Amino acid sequence: MKAPGADESCVLRDGPWTHRFVHANGIRFHAVEAGTGPLVLFLHGFPEFWWAWHRVLPTVADAGFRAVAVDLRGYGASDKPPRGYDGYTMAADVAGLIRALGERHAALVGGGYGGSLAWTTTAFHPKLVTKLVVVGAAHPLRLRAAVFADPRGQLAAAAPVLKFQIPRYEHTLTRDGAALVGEYLRRWGGPRWVSGPEFAEYAEACRQAMLIPQAAFCALEAYRWAFRSTLRLHGYRFVKLLQQPIITPTLQLHGALDTAALPRTAQGSGRYVIAPYEWRLLPDVGHFPQIENPELVAGEVLRWIKT
Repeated sequence: MKAPGADESCVLRDGPWTHRFVHANGIRFHAVEAGTGPLVLFLHGFPEFWWAWHRVLPTVADAGFRAVAVDLRGYGASDKPPRGYDGYTMAADVAGLIRALGERHAALVGGGYGGSLAWTTTAFHPKLVTKLVVVGAAHPLRLRAAVFADPRGQLAAAAPVLKFQIPRYEHTLTRDGAALVGEYLRRWGGPRWVSGPEFAEYAEACRQAMLIPQAAFCALEAYRWAFRSTLRLHGYRFVKLLQQPIITPTLQLHGALDTAALPRTAQGSGRYVIAPYEWRLLPDVGHFPQIENPELVAGEVLRWIKT
């Protein structure tokens, strides 16, 4: 018998949007689309799926944009191949999605791990990204430096992620109905949100999505590659490519109470941007601002992409 929530249909949630499947970079992605106009592409983080943006998507669509949120490779109803969770391939996924959606370029909005991916995509494919909004994520090179330079701060904050290197840790992640997913959300979210009425429903949705077969393995593979690549030649090349300055106007939003990517870590990301750049620290918010305070995040996204 399948575990509860193990069917991909659990992420096909109803709302003022359309579900569709798009082929890009050799695999099939699940995308959720609302509105018409210039494309704004939303990338979720861990341990989430496209639903991370469900309260931002309609607001952006109503403002005259084509708002599209996707399940990343290995998540939700997107394909779950055994390989391709390196930074090169996942950035190529995003670039391919923009083209597969029939656009030459897009504004890119990423949260958490999706924010790291947005940084990478913008560095590798600058002509495809017109505006960049990063939520709750340091530039990958800034995060890497902070892990080594701030052992009591960012290294300690990254301890849960370091456990992902343990072989077959995905079985721990999915144990007891993926209870650990709820624990991560509670640990990294702001106190006001995690003690509020909407937390339990959101955590349940994310737990169900992580119970889809192979989703947990795929989610951890991206973190495993990030760690292991530091000792390999392709990891060295990846870092060299990321050293290219960001030439896309960039807005960085960060929760003041973020315990996953510390604000002091994220704030140093502006050194990698030579285009117009703005940093905004969001009060009373943790690692998931797009869920904790969606009205504020939607307003900031619209302000930036309309500029």
